[in-house]
Amino acid sequence: MESKAHLRYLRMSPRKVSTVAALVRGKPVGQALNILRFTSRAAAVPVAKLIKSAVANATDLSKGQVDVDRLIVKTISVDQGPTQRRYMPRAMGRATRINKKTSHIHVVLEEAAKK
Repeated sequence: MESKAHLRYLRMSPRKVSTVAALVRGKPVGQALNILRFTSRAAAVPVAKLIKSAVANATDLSKGQVDVDRLIVKTISVDQGPTQRRYMPRAMGRATRINKKTSHIHVVLEEAAKK
């Protein structure tokens, strides 16, 4: 059984979030949350919340029949969202553009096969 969770419009660069997402791809959920707890990147907090949300979705969809200890992070992908453009005044009447990038994160959890 698969469960999904999406986080859209995260005000963080996709390049920064994808390095954290690569740490937990393919790992069991308990191990992934433990890795994120001790990762000192700012993107670790929203990714951990998203994985917890996907676990809650899995228990809700299966009406409590899913074994949370057997869930693994099947896929986690980070896409670029819309960019907010701001302008900063510079010397001699000029202005430079500041791009505030956003991210979309998608997580799919899957129950591992019984051994």
